[in-house]
Amino acid sequence: MPHPLWSSEEIRSICLEQGFARAGIASADPTTRREELEAWIRDGRHGSMAWMAEHLDVRADPGELVEGARSIICVLDRYADGTPDAIEPGWGRVARYARGRDYHVVMKSRLHAVCDRLRERAPDHVFRACVDTAPLLEREVAARAGLGSIGKHTLLIEPGLGSWLLIGAIVTTLELDRTGHDADHDPCGTCTRCIDACPTDAITPWSLDARRCVSAMTIEHRQPIDETFHEGMGDWIFGCDICQEVCPHNEPTARTRAAIRHESHDGPVEAEAGGRREDGAAFRLLSVLGWDETTRRAAFKGSSMKRAKLEMMRRNAVIAAGNSLREHDDPQLRTAVEALTVEGTDPMVRDAARAVLDSLDEV
Repeated sequence: MPHPLWSSEEIRSICLEQGFARAGIASADPTTRREELEAWIRDGRHGSMAWMAEHLDVRADPGELVEGARSIICVLDRYADGTPDAIEPGWGRVARYARGRDYHVVMKSRLHAVCDRLRERAPDHVFRACVDTAPLLEREVAARAGLGSIGKHTLLIEPGLGSWLLIGAIVTTLELDRTGHDADHDPCGTCTRCIDACPTDAITPWSLDARRCVSAMTIEHRQPIDETFHEGMGDWIFGCDICQEVCPHNEPTARTRAAIRHESHDGPVEAEAGGRREDGAAFRLLSVLGWDETTRRAAFKGSSMKRAKLEMMRRNAVIAAGNSLREHDDPQLRTAVEALTVEGTDPMVRDAARAVLDSLDEV
């Protein structure tokens, strides 16, 4: 039976007081998609994200994450409104979710505040806050909680908010009222805009091949990036938003304009650090090409971008510089790329620079 001390409306109200855009409650039942998950991993479509193959039993069953788990409180943070970027040549773009403060820290702090409130009445129960790093299938849980449906691009879509959403969860031993609906609802119909727009053909309906995904390549992949993907990476140096930019659910409406967006997602932590624009949308490529570890740390202070190591960022910036030079002549930027072809440069950066210059000379 649901816990008599808390109704679903009370719990949702507590979550909304913390600035979350939506909240709901799902069961802590095991996934119904384990076979699909195992096939995806077996095919290698998780790419460099080896952690996706680890702790599979835990990932598939929240009861393995929290012993005796009965319910999962799920929240959404809306981090962007999809306003088009205006990026000048010579700048490298950052995915919108990473433009503000580190969402792992900000969201978990607010989830802990919710846990503290719940413990006041249920001190004998367990509450574990999770934001992205725990082995939990957050999108499936969010769909079960009635907070949206998974789209063809594999992201959660809430029809009134779109897909610019971060997901947080509290796994608990409390038995709570559910707020869910049909988690298998199709929000896309015949639309294939995300599939058609993906520059590296990483998306098939309801599946993503991380080996081809610009976000995965720029953030998770710690090896050289195959030259066949260089041009498709465009000006992205950390993540990619293209599949969301073209999604009809993300077109602005009166409802989306009025939707709550937590202040932590607005702008950079420290404007102009390491060549970062004041709005946090991009970094100057010339700056990134010349970064050392101290500069990288300063540029990423308080940001979720710190996951990308120095040489990964310089590799990404080299590739973006090549794409910029293909469209706009910039002798200073080309000279900076040429300077990275010498011995003594990190091999991954050096090889990317040589490949970029070779491709430019072929044009």
